[in-house]
Amino acid sequence: MNLEEIHKLRELALRELEEVSDLSGLEAFRIKFLGKKGELTQALKSLKDLPLEEKKRAGSLLNELKIYLEEALFQKRKALIIAEEDKEVGLDLTLPGRRPERGTLHPLTLIIEEICAIFTRLGFEIVTGPEVESDYYNFTALNIPEWHPARDMQATFYLKNGALLRTHTSPMQIRAMLERTPPLRIIAPGKVYRCDADVRHSPMFHQVEGLMIDEKVSFSDLKGILSFFARETFGEKTRVRFRPSYFPFTEPSVEMDISCVICDGKGCRVCSQTGWLEILGAGMVHPEVLKGVNYDTSKWQGFAFGLGVERIAMIKFEIDDIRLFFDNHLYFLESFK
Repeated sequence: MNLEEIHKLRELALRELEEVSDLSGLEAFRIKFLGKKGELTQALKSLKDLPLEEKKRAGSLLNELKIYLEEALFQKRKALIIAEEDKEVGLDLTLPGRRPERGTLHPLTLIIEEICAIFTRLGFEIVTGPEVESDYYNFTALNIPEWHPARDMQATFYLKNGALLRTHTSPMQIRAMLERTPPLRIIAPGKVYRCDADVRHSPMFHQVEGLMIDEKVSFSDLKGILSFFARETFGEKTRVRFRPSYFPFTEPSVEMDISCVICDGKGCRVCSQTGWLEILGAGMVHPEVLKGVNYDTSKWQGFAFGLGVERIAMIKFEIDDIRLFFDNHLYFLESFK
């Protein structure tokens, strides 16, 4: 389907939606355009035959049309229901007006509050810090010098004055350790920024950084606390596994997976048939990081972890497009009441 045909489909759908006058007609409209064999569904399937650049443009237009029609259907259905109620009982101007619908917290806010509640129960303190950071806090103090290839892992927004938008909430590790003496347990929720944007990535997203420093902190403590977090968040039957990984500011480093919440670890499209979903990275704080904040590495050790709030929310709420969190479509937000 080319761009001209997409515009014609949009005009046809909007015209027919305007002509719908009852709920049965609205359902017929939904089946015709958004059903499994609907015109919009078939148009999306036909994209595979287009050249790559045209496929991207056409796919974007069709997805925008799909989202628009879904919200328009929601609003039309609400209006038709109200109109039907008025016909049945008549209009009595002496009756009190309908109460405004109550809002709800944003799904990302719900997840952040849930994460913070779990860790505060374990003795962690919530800290926050600036979103505009210096190179020192964002990279150098975290054992990522200027020449380090790990900087290429994070596409950074640099500002004209030499500052940058933080690429993770890990700078709060350094700020907390410079301001406090151990032992300490902190979590740092907040916005972070990277030059990335698609269905699974956003240039602005949310992370929660965690840090625990004490005299006898071990890798077992890391595994125990993060396993507890996973089961509190996704259910008691959730299985976890730890895989070796690499982060400049931890050694050893791991990534933690949970058994897929969709297929219960049996293998499905969401988990790419593996039965596992990655949810966070973690590791024991690198000695160089501790030395940089003047902590005695012969006495103090600890672990750190970082998780993406959007990833947790997408897994928990079974959402496959991160952009839905930021588009502010009413029909999407109302589903979290």
